[in-house]
Amino acid sequence: MTFEEIKSKIEQYQREGKRLFTTSSFQSHSIVLLHILSRIDKSIPVVFINTGYHFPETVEFRDKVTREFGLTNVIDLRPDVPKFMQRDSEGRLLFTSDPDHCCYLNKTQPVDGLLLRHDVWINGVRGDQSAVRKAMKVEQPAPHDSIRFHPMLDWNAKMIYQYQKEFNLPKHPLESNGYLSIGCEPCTRKVDPEMMEREARWYGMNKTECGLHTDLVSK
Repeated sequence: MTFEEIKSKIEQYQREGKRLFTTSSFQSHSIVLLHILSRIDKSIPVVFINTGYHFPETVEFRDKVTREFGLTNVIDLRPDVPKFMQRDSEGRLLFTSDPDHCCYLNKTQPVDGLLLRHDVWINGVRGDQSAVRKAMKVEQPAPHDSIRFHPMLDWNAKMIYQYQKEFNLPKHPLESNGYLSIGCEPCTRKVDPEMMEREARWYGMNKTECGLHTDLVSK
């Protein structure tokens, strides 16, 4: 979708009285959507899913982007279940033994609660990132009678780069160190030359999605 198409759709939702929000991981490629939204309406709620496991650089980058883009409604979304209860039967934190359940408690469950209180989730997934995302539609039903709106679905890495260059967008400080897909610190590694962007996430765990884009989609 072009900027004008995204703007038109957002304004249509707003005229219909729909309650909007977006989520952002505050990576270099994900702030393209934030910049686009900041040009349309800086007050749209921007939710940072604060798992408690982020790199300190990501939190600093979130604050920098918030200031530079003039975002007025950035929300820190934290899990309902405290970390001391996120352990397996042997006392290990869940990311070491059950990363799927760790993601559920720290990401999927909190966002599911948001969908109860909102109508439209503006989501920056791109079809070139994974097979799961490629199968998605621009507008898709989500739990609790909400809608997932995917305005970046047909964008690719080249288009992201061109937009970043055109608007001179800041880059995540860890990108220059070889981190291209940045999530929680325990489950993120640097990208090797032969790896695809998202292969650095949950490396060696036979896992490519955290549940946000598999569980929070209505069938």
